[in-house]
Amino acid sequence: MLDIRQLRYFMAIAAEGSLSGAAKRLGMSQPSLSQQLMVLESELGVELLARSSRGVVPTLAGEVLLAHAREVVFAMERTVDAVRQAGRLPQGEMVFGMPSSVSMVLSVPLAETARVELPGVRLRSIDAMSGFIRSWLEDGSINLGILYDPDPAGQLDCVPLVSEALHFFSAPDAWPFSSPPGSAVRLADLVGVELIMPSAGHGLRAMVDRVADEEGLILTITTEMDALTQIKTMVARGSGYSILSPAAAMDFVGRAELVMAPIVQPSLLRRVHLVRNSAMPRTRASQEVERLVRSVVRDLVRRGIWQAQETRPPSPSLAGHEVERPDDAG
Repeated sequence: MLDIRQLRYFMAIAAEGSLSGAAKRLGMSQPSLSQQLMVLESELGVELLARSSRGVVPTLAGEVLLAHAREVVFAMERTVDAVRQAGRLPQGEMVFGMPSSVSMVLSVPLAETARVELPGVRLRSIDAMSGFIRSWLEDGSINLGILYDPDPAGQLDCVPLVSEALHFFSAPDAWPFSSPPGSAVRLADLVGVELIMPSAGHGLRAMVDRVADEEGLILTITTEMDALTQIKTMVARGSGYSILSPAAAMDFVGRAELVMAPIVQPSLLRRVHLVRNSAMPRTRASQEVERLVRSVVRDLVRRGIWQAQETRPPSPSLAGHEVERPDDAG
């Protein structure tokens, strides 16, 4: 019966292209390695190596064994590492990507909580647009990410955290309607209002454009800007208006530099997901950070710091924006 040691021996021979080179790499004598190879070929009943004056190369049967040997050995190594990690305190670096709108409300309390509860984990947060975060998750550059309404295709595991409604934002002294500042506005009321919005490639802008099109509305985008702070600054200066999530502008609203109003008929809801690449090893540190993210988000929502609604974990098909109409809301 094959064992992991025999597979390691065969992988070393294939990598070195010679028995002498593999023996040196493994720290054993060449006759002993040759004997192990003969035993392996005898057990399998096939020739695994083609020998020549230039060394050895795997036969067709040897190539098949080599491919499976790599999978088995690497899986065994991951298993051993996972078991060892499970018996130790979480440790290592975790890189977490967040859109700026989420980072405004989540990054500081998450970092402070991780520092106390996970002292062995170095948590590094990165603010970026959703497109970059998705790419980094897919290529393994970051361990975890937050995405709005992600496409569940591919190797990304998506766990819904909260749903939040987009709001209309204005400077307090530049409220454009006859109703009191902060009163609910219909999406149709925003036709003709000069909006400062992210560019068309941005997820929030794509959602607003799509819903407006579905409602037969043409919104006036006078300025496109992908920097969140600059959008809020321009709106606070009375240079226009915007549609953002409450979390994105909590700092300006808290200082009374902006006033926000719910958008109705229809409301614009989007879901916030915690996302990881399922092909990446799930370490003890990553599991603990995921748990901590869910806990901190839950606490922020319940305390009213993050104005959103908790989302129960899923059914897998939660992607796509949601438009809520008054009769849907009850």
